[in-house]
Amino acid sequence: MVRENCGVVGIFSMDGSNVVPLVIDALRALQHRGQEAWGIAIPNREPLRRMGLVSASSSEFKQISEEYHSQCAIGHVRYSTIGKSNLENAQPLRVRDLCVAHNGTITDSSEIKNMVGGCTFTPSMASDTLMAARRLVSLISERASMGDALNILKNEMTGSYCFTFISDDNSVYAARDSKGFRPMVLGHKKGGDSHIVASESAALSAVGATLVRDVLPGELIRMSSDGLKSEIFAKEETHAHCSFEFTYFAHPSSRMEGINIYVARKQIGRGLAKKFPIRDADLVIPVPDSARPAALGYAQELSIPFDEGLLKDRYSKKGPLRSFIEPEQSDRVEINRWIIPIREIIQDRHVVVIDDSLVRGTSSRSIIESLRNSGARKISMLITYPPVMFPCYAGIDFPSRNELATFTNDTKSMDEIVEMVRQDIGADFLGYNDAKTLARSVGMSKDSMCFTCHTGDYSTLGVSDVSR
Repeated sequence: MVRENCGVVGIFSMDGSNVVPLVIDALRALQHRGQEAWGIAIPNREPLRRMGLVSASSSEFKQISEEYHSQCAIGHVRYSTIGKSNLENAQPLRVRDLCVAHNGTITDSSEIKNMVGGCTFTPSMASDTLMAARRLVSLISERASMGDALNILKNEMTGSYCFTFISDDNSVYAARDSKGFRPMVLGHKKGGDSHIVASESAALSAVGATLVRDVLPGELIRMSSDGLKSEIFAKEETHAHCSFEFTYFAHPSSRMEGINIYVARKQIGRGLAKKFPIRDADLVIPVPDSARPAALGYAQELSIPFDEGLLKDRYSKKGPLRSFIEPEQSDRVEINRWIIPIREIIQDRHVVVIDDSLVRGTSSRSIIESLRNSGARKISMLITYPPVMFPCYAGIDFPSRNELATFTNDTKSMDEIVEMVRQDIGADFLGYNDAKTLARSVGMSKDSMCFTCHTGDYSTLGVSDVSR
């Protein structure tokens, strides 16, 4: 199964200030992108890597900052892709004189393994990142150019990527794939005259840096004592920005492709209200937390009261975590178990529940059952994302088709599939967003966004036929 939702950061201080504390703070701000492991790397040292949340190592922060003192560093928070969830596959990874951190999924990493002669490794033992890094270092040794090596590598692999690299010559690199599947931004912090690249602008805000711009699809950035340099290593006529970033993954404070995520999600809610105007509803409530702006937008558009009918218990062990990016089903169930209804808010009312997505249906069934048990008179559920019909090969944990709530062995129309899912989760009404409405609400062209998991069209990955 392909799983992915990582965060990367790279920082270079022009005046020689220690950037390691900044990298740690930036990783904490990117924790919503990966909860399994984290790590940092500096030149001429083995990377430091830890399992679990960044904050779980807070007692070590001072010691780490002193021991790994450096004017340049990269960092990573991980949610496993092809490699197992263990410390060996935590990132950054070192290959010779280069350390690499990766946000994305390379679906043909086994083929890259064969190119580097890595018979010691198999996909079950090594991550896609390690395979790509070994191939990249091999290409650099032949071509002596990071840009040329990336241009070759992008034609040898299928998937998505944003890389940060740090070399033993004290250079930090950042590269974004030419389709722009995964986000990446460039920022600057006056204190320390530091250049920063990160998966999201939320990480820049966390360290007091200013957003300069998005890293362009196909762009390679180098930060060193010579300053900041940029080149385009690959160019595509059309882009495929992940639409799921706008409904779920990205932090609501972030700006992505020039768009504020919170504002976009409110607009998505307003778009849902025009598509599904449920005017006899008594109340609109979000499934915490990423659906909150959309629920507010829906309520404001139709002048229906908005309230918090479901709350996360943030004091339980799993309560503060995001269920979607947990690697095990048992952990996802445990997190959703601590989403608690407030009976006094929902009892005897027709409740419109807004959620960011419906993938397996596990959390939706649990939430609707708990609302019924708390006395809701009627439950309408609206989903900000279109029906997930196919697996994702560009970095999202949308599993094989038979694990999806929309899966059926029969030939069914879309209306019949939605009705099937509605019955399965127990809602009185179920409505999904559509790609056109989502794109219009975000303010982007539908053709510049990736909806492969909804359409099954993998041409944006350069693949005409993918086994489903």
